Amino acid sequence: MTRSPTDLLEGLLDAVGRQLTPPPWAVQEAQRRLVLLLNHILMQEPQAMERLRRQSGRVVEAHWRIFSLRLVATPAGLLDLASPAASPDLTLTLAEDSPFALAQAALRGDKPPVRIAGDVQFAAEVNWLVDNVGWDIEEDLARVFGDAPAHAMGRAARALADALRRFVPPREGPAAPGVSPAAAPPPPGRA
Repeated sequence: MTRSPTDLLEGLLDAVGRQLTPPPWAVQEAQRRLVLLLNHILMQEPQAMERLRRQSGRVVEAHWRIFSLRLVATPAGLLDLASPAASPDLTLTLAEDSPFALAQAALRGDKPPVRIAGDVQFAAEVNWLVDNVGWDIEEDLARVFGDAPAHAMGRAARALADALRRFVPPREGPAAPGVSPAAAPPPPGRA
């Protein structure tokens, strides 16, 4: 059986990824930086912060491969790292192990398949945040570089993303059994 170069690359990246485990301090620092980024994005969306205020004290835990992230909604309507002892109200597990497949799905604009366990109302709020809150990176770049350069960088990034999308193969078949593909809109031409 002949393997395509992308299959070979995916297999190699998967094998290396399973063998390399980052030190705990690096994981914790990466999680802190992620929380800062998420809060920066949330602070640009007052409605999202209000929705999170109503969920204050609730814990969501996300899993992918060997990585876990446990976040708690704060009274300010932001997120913080939850205590390892805190019991999660909602658990989200990415069902796709392959980072290559996740990147392909992201380039197609698809949400990854997620296993959801826990509070249904909290899951609906998290889904609303995922669907309605986005990072306007061009606005942040404009604060540093000015409007015209930020717009040019945004246009170049969109052109690069469009070019990459042309090389991504279309999605194959339905999601794995027992896994809900996150509520993504159907591909164009399908209803």
